[in-house]
Amino acid sequence: MLIALWIINGLLALAFLAAGSMKLFRPKAALQSMGMAWTEDFPDAAVKLVGAAEIVGAVGLILPLLTGIAPLLTPIAATALALLMLGAVVVHLRRKETPVPPLVLGILSAVSAVIGFLVVLG
Repeated sequence: MLIALWIINGLLALAFLAAGSMKLFRPKAALQSMGMAWTEDFPDAAVKLVGAAEIVGAVGLILPLLTGIAPLLTPIAATALALLMLGAVVVHLRRKETPVPPLVLGILSAVSAVIGFLVVLG
């Protein structure tokens, strides 16, 4: 199970690090022109906060388990990312956009959380 956790967390960390970096370091207008129309509904600070949360979550998926320092933080980070993606699904559904990308990331984050809790606590 540990190998499965590392594979899932590695892929999730890459996805959230890329998405979070884009939101944190690119201007809101650039994000809108890239197809992130949902950013129209939120202030710039909220978009940056979501990006920062995704980056912190990506680090939380890897670093605690890698170092062995507070490894319980890994499934907690996965749980937080799953909740963040649940919010993203709601936003996309309200805007009548496809919720598939955040739904997939949310499900994978939930799977990571379950496996993480089994590995860390089991």
